[in-house]
Amino acid sequence: MDLSTNITYIQGIGPKRAEVLEKEIAVSTVADLLTYFPYRYIDRSRFYYIHEIDDSLPYIQLKGRIASFEKMGEGRSRRLIAHFTDGNRFIDLVWFQGIKYVENRLKINVPYIVFGKPTRYGSRYNIPHPEVDPITKVNIQKTNYLQAFYNTTEKMKNNFLNSTAIRNIIFTALKSVSNIDETLPKELVEKYHLMSRKEALFNIHLPQNNDILQKAQYRLKFEELFYTQLSIVRQTKYREKKFKGYVFGTIGKNFNSFYQNHLPFELTNAQKRVLREIRSDMKTGKQMNRLLQGDVGSGKTMVALMSSLIALDNGFQVCLMAPTEILAAQHFSTISELLKPMNIETELLTGSTKKSDRNRILNNLKNGELKILIGTHALIEDTVIFSNLGLVIIDEQHRFGVAQRAKLWSKNIQPPHVLVMTATPIPRTLAMTIYGDLDVSVIDELPPGRKPVQTLHLFDNRRDSINNFLKKQLEEGRQIYIVYPLIQESEKLDLKNLEDGYEYTKEHFPQYKVSIVHGRMKPAEKDVEMQKFSSGATQILVATTVIEVGVNVPNASVMVIESAERFGLSQLHQLRGRVGRGANQSYCILMSSYKITSDTQKRLSTMTQTTDGFEIAEADLQFRGPGDIEGTQQSGLPFDLKIANLAKDGKLLQLARDIALELIEKDPFLELQEHIVLKKNLQKLQRSNINWSMIS
Repeated sequence: MDLSTNITYIQGIGPKRAEVLEKEIAVSTVADLLTYFPYRYIDRSRFYYIHEIDDSLPYIQLKGRIASFEKMGEGRSRRLIAHFTDGNRFIDLVWFQGIKYVENRLKINVPYIVFGKPTRYGSRYNIPHPEVDPITKVNIQKTNYLQAFYNTTEKMKNNFLNSTAIRNIIFTALKSVSNIDETLPKELVEKYHLMSRKEALFNIHLPQNNDILQKAQYRLKFEELFYTQLSIVRQTKYREKKFKGYVFGTIGKNFNSFYQNHLPFELTNAQKRVLREIRSDMKTGKQMNRLLQGDVGSGKTMVALMSSLIALDNGFQVCLMAPTEILAAQHFSTISELLKPMNIETELLTGSTKKSDRNRILNNLKNGELKILIGTHALIEDTVIFSNLGLVIIDEQHRFGVAQRAKLWSKNIQPPHVLVMTATPIPRTLAMTIYGDLDVSVIDELPPGRKPVQTLHLFDNRRDSINNFLKKQLEEGRQIYIVYPLIQESEKLDLKNLEDGYEYTKEHFPQYKVSIVHGRMKPAEKDVEMQKFSSGATQILVATTVIEVGVNVPNASVMVIESAERFGLSQLHQLRGRVGRGANQSYCILMSSYKITSDTQKRLSTMTQTTDGFEIAEADLQFRGPGDIEGTQQSGLPFDLKIANLAKDGKLLQLARDIALELIEKDPFLELQEHIVLKKNLQKLQRSNINWSMIS
């Protein structure tokens, strides 16, 4: 049996179970099975006394005898109880199913090892459905190790594939597999004192002690992270070699005129630094592929505009793509207003653009008259043809699919320079993986004069005092956002909450005008309501998260987020960024019920303690894991991570990246004999032939 063998042929599986394993956990070969890693381990070397049991122990192991059996209940409530003693005290072992099997197998006054999860019942503990084995020399030896536990589904359990069954099947596979080849070069294994792959796979499932387990985990995590980085670094080198960028060697009249005569405020030092980095990229002859991170309100749009002017000075066109019409319209309004004195033609193209306007825009774009085009997904349609596209700017790029972003490349024979922007701060470890092929610029400084937003977490019973505070703000001429969760537009309950909230707000603030905005409204209706709020015609905006990005109302000083416990940290931070845009002190009030978990309490406390987006992103990564953070699902990685954790393995990731960089510098195409194993495994691991580094 080798690693490619179908699991049907492993003793204890068979066709039916094999089908379940493939459907439920995507395990179809021996290799899949051996890389289905445990999610935790229990120390089986320790035996407890019954009097030591307390609520802090998830699992316990006891030695003793069954003193007597007792049957209770009838029908579905029927259960078998074994009164088990360690010689001093008693604990009940309880079975609700398989009672006949237990009765036939277990005997009174025979020494047993009992293993299970203690459950408090009143003042006493019992152990439901424990593992019970006779005390023999073999069984005592079996307990002297860390026992692995595996995630299972209801369907797996119904087919007798619980954690114990998975553990036994993996043990059988490990004994039966003929050869487990090494996947890393010998020099790497020796230099970094790594356990062999064969040893690591054996000890990840059957570790004798914690020290061996840690060495096995380190080896397998390193391998996973190393191949991820090797793939990214190698493709980046390939892109740099194959695709040359347009040389933007001129800083001309457009850039200089704007900088000297029309800049509305002094650039921050961070903005100046980022512009220098972008200018440096554009003049080298390599294709720029840069990620611009900047917190809400840090001035990314200004950097994008000034980068665009460099493209114009060199005879090229620019397009800026945003994920929503609201955000695209916001960019268009800001940029066209700033460029009005310079007579630079800028247009907006979205799904709502009238046919006559669309035809005019497309014609001017094709003949080169139109220099800057801002829009939504409409920009990637085949009818949109540029005369000479030199710079592509993608805002909130994580909201676009890979294929959508890639379509922009077909607009030119030679790839344009690319600047992708995000106001969702990305933790360093995620940036090194999902965006590992991009150069990263960070605007880590807010414009002068901005006051940090004060954030409070309050429970629903403070509603009256909140209303009084809101009235004071309104009396002072401020405006207010009230946001309700609408996780999915089809959730009737959420929509009802929003509409009830709208009615409640009108009732309690009768002298003020209230707008409402949500995702079920037509774009034109949304625009009308948003415009009313922006112009000050309405003082309160009741909305869902459609206002998360692209709304800029400096006079709005309060953001009330209802049911804040239902939002992730990144989303809360994005929403908070809608206020604090003017000179007045702004506030973000997180409302929740009393019934929240300790984890939720910690998340909301994080929001009240810091306004630093990067600090919040790191906390979000710790709370939720890399797969859940908005826009960073692991589909963005070259391959899935099965054991490494980007929230916890940052140092190992950095080491893996450094080694990958050094190796590719020495052997870019992995042609040396000692690197053939790497090339072969990369080809196996790559899930598709998409060149990820080209389209990030």
